[in-house]
Amino acid sequence: MAPRVLVSDELSETAVQIFRDRGVEVDFQPKLGKDKDKLAEIIGNYDGLAIRSATKATEKLIAAATNLKVIGRAGIGVDNVDIPAASKRGIIVMNTPFGNSITTAEHAIALMFAVARQLPAADASTQAGKWEKSKFMGVEITGKTLGVIGAGNIGGIVCKKAIGLGMHVIAYDPFLSVERAQEMGVEKVELEELLPRADFITLHVPMTDKTRGILGAENLAKTKPGVRIVNCARGGLVDEAALAEAIKSGHVAGAGFDVFEVEPATESPLFGLPNVVCTPHLGASTTEAQENVALQVAEQMSDYLVKGAVSNAINMPSITAEEAPILKPFIRLADVLGAFVGQVSDDPIKEIEILFDGQTATMNTRALTSALLAGLIRNQVADVNMVSAPIMIKEKGIVLSEVKRDKTGVYDGYIKLTVKTDKQTRSVAGTVFSDGKPRFIQIKGINMDADVGANMVYISNTDVPGMIGFMGTTLGDAGVNIANFQLGREVGGGDAIALLYVDAPVSQAVLDKLTANAAIKQARPLVFNVE
Repeated sequence: MAPRVLVSDELSETAVQIFRDRGVEVDFQPKLGKDKDKLAEIIGNYDGLAIRSATKATEKLIAAATNLKVIGRAGIGVDNVDIPAASKRGIIVMNTPFGNSITTAEHAIALMFAVARQLPAADASTQAGKWEKSKFMGVEITGKTLGVIGAGNIGGIVCKKAIGLGMHVIAYDPFLSVERAQEMGVEKVELEELLPRADFITLHVPMTDKTRGILGAENLAKTKPGVRIVNCARGGLVDEAALAEAIKSGHVAGAGFDVFEVEPATESPLFGLPNVVCTPHLGASTTEAQENVALQVAEQMSDYLVKGAVSNAINMPSITAEEAPILKPFIRLADVLGAFVGQVSDDPIKEIEILFDGQTATMNTRALTSALLAGLIRNQVADVNMVSAPIMIKEKGIVLSEVKRDKTGVYDGYIKLTVKTDKQTRSVAGTVFSDGKPRFIQIKGINMDADVGANMVYISNTDVPGMIGFMGTTLGDAGVNIANFQLGREVGGGDAIALLYVDAPVSQAVLDKLTANAAIKQARPLVFNVE
């Protein structure tokens, strides 16, 4: 029986035909995505769901999707898909991460021009029969400093186009190396330096806990007087109320916004302000981009449903059907190792070395490497997947090397990750036991044997008496239950580490009490996907 796909949002006829040509039965109902009750009523009849942004794949809808195997999002954003719910049901979520990058970058540049020359207001005035030539005094782009917050795929394109316009570009991106910045022709700076220097600021970062409100009242006050701000990335990166006050005070000269904290945006503190240009999330709205992502999602979903091939998956490694049973536990291990280093490191990464020892060296190491890199940068790039992670690492100029060797120790096979920054080198190794679960076997060169839990605490300290009691008492007093406790050390008086498997996330206040002890060098909360 041929697999069935429901297309509940607008896709081109060419994209729909791809499904048919690949042997997939397709039901094209482009208006259905707006009728959540009807969609929930029939979703159980389909193997695949192809969507854009109108359809909301909520936990309730996914619960009704008893036969669903894959959700394909024509576009990069998957905010309208409950990924944890889909993962628990074994539903693959795919996106098309690079189909609309150029279009979004061009929209940011267009908004920058519109704000610089007050084009919308001048157009409205002229078409109203007024001739207010002296009212709309603009500024030149050439020679100005553009501050780019996030120099990844889209941000990198903006940098290139801005340089072509004769702008001086400075970029803040924790993952951007100095060498890569030089190759791009931009100056790498910290956010504290970018804010007072930039004449224009444009944002191109995902929405994470670290980036939410990155331009709030405090940082807006640090910007250069007369700055103009453009946001085509995600609503909520800029505090709209705080920005509105900065515009009213005259500190910010103008803004161009394509995304808002609440969408559809029927109201906003920015609406009606002078020299504020607003568009209804048009970043990806060009004929070329919409067609590209539609064709791409149809091809990806067909390949999976017919051949079992997985590509551009948010919650699933890109591997063949034959490899899946063997690779799955090691994919999870690789992700855990990357996520560990990503959560305990803050400094920009310069070099990454991945060692595959024993049986891991004979596996599909490309998939393992992709999973590890995705885990490594997920803390900074929330929507990263196994396909986009290696590209992002390359774009950032990070040196990546892989080493494969025959079995050298007591384990049949293990993976070791070593990451170098300007300040330090971090390493972690792990393996998979017969139960299929990942385990840490070495951290910072110190051997240990630790399970991986959903919530953990990593502590690095000087090996002095009383530390175990101090950790236990501090956590106990805070009501934190320790399910497991693994220790490792060099020699007495040297470095020691502890991995605590706890029942729930540990608050920053508790971590601060731990690090108040002079012997503790670092205490970090760790969160892992152990499904």
